[in-house]
Amino acid sequence: MKQMSRRERLVAAVKGEPTDRTPYAFWRHFPSIDTNPAGLAQTTLRFHERYGSDFLKITPAGGYAVEEWGCVESTEVRPDGHRPCATCAVRDAADWKRIRVLDPTTAAGYSLHVETIIRMGFDRRIGDTPVVPTVFSPLSLARKLSGDRLREDLHAHPDLVRGALEAITETLIAFADLALTEGVSGIFYSIQAASLTQHTEEEYAEFGEPYDRRFLESLGPRSIFTIIHGHGDRLMFDRLARLPGHIWNWDDRGSGPSLAEGRAAVSGALAGGLDQWKTLRDGTPEQAVAQTEDALAQTGGRGLILAAGCVLPMETPDANVAAVIRRLGGPLKPVPGAVLR
Repeated sequence: MKQMSRRERLVAAVKGEPTDRTPYAFWRHFPSIDTNPAGLAQTTLRFHERYGSDFLKITPAGGYAVEEWGCVESTEVRPDGHRPCATCAVRDAADWKRIRVLDPTTAAGYSLHVETIIRMGFDRRIGDTPVVPTVFSPLSLARKLSGDRLREDLHAHPDLVRGALEAITETLIAFADLALTEGVSGIFYSIQAASLTQHTEEEYAEFGEPYDRRFLESLGPRSIFTIIHGHGDRLMFDRLARLPGHIWNWDDRGSGPSLAEGRAAVSGALAGGLDQWKTLRDGTPEQAVAQTEDALAQTGGRGLILAAGCVLPMETPDANVAAVIRRLGGPLKPVPGAVLR
């Protein structure tokens, strides 16, 4: 088979067709520079130049989407590289009324994400790689805005929360439209709310899924690679599988379902197969390759993008990721400052 471009490889994987090699992708947080568009763009590009992923995910600060509404991130960096909110914007039920539609060209966080996209768009190191920015779902952002009081407000003040969810959804639609206009190939859509640890099925069905569908349907054919990321444990996977998308990513090793089970449920490609904690961070190159082989066996090597179940932890050894890429026949370059130890 002739060598494919990264875009061709992903399109074939989404369709379940043969590829010249199994595509793969890795991404991580860069907490020391993720609020600086120039720094984030350059560090992300160096990371991509080293590992050569088949899609390039832009990973901004986890709180970028709620900064303008008043959330303040902590300075504490968690092992996966994100910083939790230190101060929530919604501290009283009446605060939900303050969540209004934002203009992503000027709003803090969103405008920086757009600037990062623009700075990366003209760099030769991207080559033929599809770029996808990160968007968090409306109900996921409602939790970032309010913390532990969210579930109480869903029941005590549902109309106030719905008003905020409407504003969040419209803001996300406007941001995605701007990002796609700037030339990204799709959206990495992180849903942290479709977990039974966070919400009941009834809560997600009423306050989560309708807004997820509205956002995803707004992308239309402009998004060639819509990636549905199910975050957390005890996922409502059947609901996630029915959302409109092209690629599904979740922690298949840590939380399930397995790749084989997931393949039977979704209509596109799977991105996963590697345990980011036990194998990629704490394991050996040999264990990473063994898990790669198992993922290939579960899927027959079709419709699979080899990936971790979420961001790479901060202390992930370069050798473990490099071993996977060598097994798949992907490109590896010695790049100073590629970040992994």
